[in-house]
Amino acid sequence: MNITLLGTGGPRPDPARQGPATLVEAGGLQLLFDAGRGVATQLARSGVPTDDLDAVFITHHHFDHIGGLGDLLMACWNNGRTAPLTVVGPLGTKEIIAAMFDQVYARDIEFRIAEEWALGHPLEPPQAVINIREMLNGVVDLAHGVHIDVGKVEHGSTALDLPIESWSTVGYRVEAGGKSVAISGDAVAGASLGELASGATVLVMCAYLSEDEISTDADRFLTEQILAGSPQVAVIAADAGAQRLVLTHIREKSPEAVETMLDQVAAVFDGEVIVGEDLLNVEV
Repeated sequence: MNITLLGTGGPRPDPARQGPATLVEAGGLQLLFDAGRGVATQLARSGVPTDDLDAVFITHHHFDHIGGLGDLLMACWNNGRTAPLTVVGPLGTKEIIAAMFDQVYARDIEFRIAEEWALGHPLEPPQAVINIREMLNGVVDLAHGVHIDVGKVEHGSTALDLPIESWSTVGYRVEAGGKSVAISGDAVAGASLGELASGATVLVMCAYLSEDEISTDADRFLTEQILAGSPQVAVIAADAGAQRLVLTHIREKSPEAVETMLDQVAAVFDGEVIVGEDLLNVEV
């Protein structure tokens, strides 16, 4: 198994970090988790054609995690992909992708189909290539013995009193060849996160703010109830017994602040800690 961090930033545009996106190669399959800004370009930079993707998994619908999804799906179709592409995500994923195809890119799709017909190349719409599956809990079994657990994670729904129909978030655990990678998405402790991360070979976890940046009541509310900061991540990883921890979804920081964050996490979590950078490859 291999992990490629395609994007390690967050909602704020950062010249050093693209939007959240993590590629996991398992059992010969290319699995994409989240599709933040620039994901299609980052795949190209990592040498993975869009046609090689086997499935896309979305953790939640914040714009920074799906900002590149439309571009990615249209790129797959525009590049001539005919093999079905499965997209898995929480409730509302079908509605969002339908809006992309039926509204945002409808004119583009109509033009491209007409153009191909004029050239003598009948073309199916992109809807014919994309299979969407909404899940909050369950299992996705893929080829070559790749097993994926899906579980609901806590990302603000309780603190903000949001109903599951309008706001649901999930995490994933990929298992293949006796190894496992847990993908938290944006989460704090609670729900199924501990189960997904339990004993994971690698936990890929959001760490938006460092301990030094958590200085106000608003910061504390954010990191305790909405989106974990590095102090919370260290405890989550330690409690789960994860072997290695990869920090991602990082707000723009100086190199010195990143190094301090690493030291602070390592003081609590005794496994290997890696501060993510775009296009970094981690062998599992």
